[in-house]
Amino acid sequence: MPALALLFFLTAVLYAAVGFGGGSTYNALLVLADTDYRVLPSVALLCNLIVVSGGVWQYRRSGDLSLSFALPFVAMSIPLAWLGGRIPIEQDTFVLILGLSLLAAGIAMWIQPPPRSEGSAPPRSPWLTGLPLGGAIGFLSGMVGIGGGIFLAPVLHLLRLARPKRIAATSSFFIMVNSIAGLAGQTMKQGTTIHLERVTEYVWLFAAVLIGGQIGSRLSTRALSGQAVKRMTALLVLYVEGRLLYSSLNPS
Repeated sequence: MPALALLFFLTAVLYAAVGFGGGSTYNALLVLADTDYRVLPSVALLCNLIVVSGGVWQYRRSGDLSLSFALPFVAMSIPLAWLGGRIPIEQDTFVLILGLSLLAAGIAMWIQPPPRSEGSAPPRSPWLTGLPLGGAIGFLSGMVGIGGGIFLAPVLHLLRLARPKRIAATSSFFIMVNSIAGLAGQTMKQGTTIHLERVTEYVWLFAAVLIGGQIGSRLSTRALSGQAVKRMTALLVLYVEGRLLYSSLNPS
């Protein structure tokens, strides 16, 4: 357990440094630790909330978070994250979806599209892109316990829909609201009392990501460049995905 807490701490440091929650990697680490898969999404979503909530508040204070810009992406993601959390899923299917999600996340973080320049013209309304994109990511988020920002941010950069700070702020907000909606769905699926009993067994992990998230949010602007941290995080995600795939193909 101390080793798992250390891994959660390191994950929170790296993900918070680039404005993400880390839900996909938390899930993979829990799978590798032979944790009951029924509780994995809830633990990961709670860790997401702990890591990104402070960042959302900071982005809101600095003016980088625009609710009007974020609304098209969360309008469909919130109900679909709740719906995804409500859907029963078999363990083998869960591990497969999680493994594919990790692979996609690692590639998305490694391939970094050039950001929109500060002087370029603002894009058109993102509603046409935001509704289907947010809905699809939200559904996946609620089902397997990832916040979804790790998928949203590269698409926003690729389409050049906003400046880097606004994209980071939007992704953090997206993770936060999806995590809340997904948790609600998971709780309703499993029953409140049983769900709370299972989740509270992992309070030590929540403490680890709380500390790691605070360190990571400061690391992003002091010790390393954003690109270096993203590459480090991508390597971590791909390593864990490889371990997860190997474990699923070679059960002990």
